[in-house]
Amino acid sequence: MPQADTAVFSTAERETLYKIIAARRDMRHFLADQTIADEVLTRIMAAAHSAPSVGLMQPWRFIRITDKPLRENIARLVDEEIRKTADAMHERRSEFLKLKVAGVRECAELIVVVQAPDDGTVFGRRTLPMEMALCSTACAIQNLWLASRAENLGMGWVSLFDPDALARLLHCPQGALPVALLCLGPVKAFYAKPLLIETGWREGKTLDSVLLTDKWSENRRENKK
Repeated sequence: MPQADTAVFSTAERETLYKIIAARRDMRHFLADQTIADEVLTRIMAAAHSAPSVGLMQPWRFIRITDKPLRENIARLVDEEIRKTADAMHERRSEFLKLKVAGVRECAELIVVVQAPDDGTVFGRRTLPMEMALCSTACAIQNLWLASRAENLGMGWVSLFDPDALARLLHCPQGALPVALLCLGPVKAFYAKPLLIETGWREGKTLDSVLLTDKWSENRRENKK
């Protein structure tokens, strides 16, 4: 029998966890020319690596970008995708271009999360192999996000890039998939609300609009996208 975990959390500890979850923000504005202490970054990355994964496959790989020319090349990939995304927005193009959607150049640390080539794990993912690998990687990113907030550091998840181009830039093996650029670093202040809500880009959905019982039902009022 596995050894039992006897940890019991106090009311104050539970409240702290929920406070951190509620205070998490997708940050885009970072203080320039800052650093993160090695021991802090190690704690954050350890939290990410302790995430759950289907079949204990742990498909995530974290690439810390320390080379300045490489970071600039990554930033250019983001710039290119921002332009293409803006063109796809049509009537909202100019509105989108006004948004701050990345902090790749300013953040203290840039971490690329790459999903490793499929290792053939069947346990728990026979019917949803790619989906369960991605879900596992997303769990690691969420752990990293919450740990960063607990350390009073901002984190932004940037998905505006061509994954094939980024894979080539990072010399990833065939079958590896870059899924996230994570910008970490000190910030002047955390947004009071998610940035897309603060800027009027989109409203969030209420819990009631997404919480269903027994079956999918559209017989409820959902927030407009």
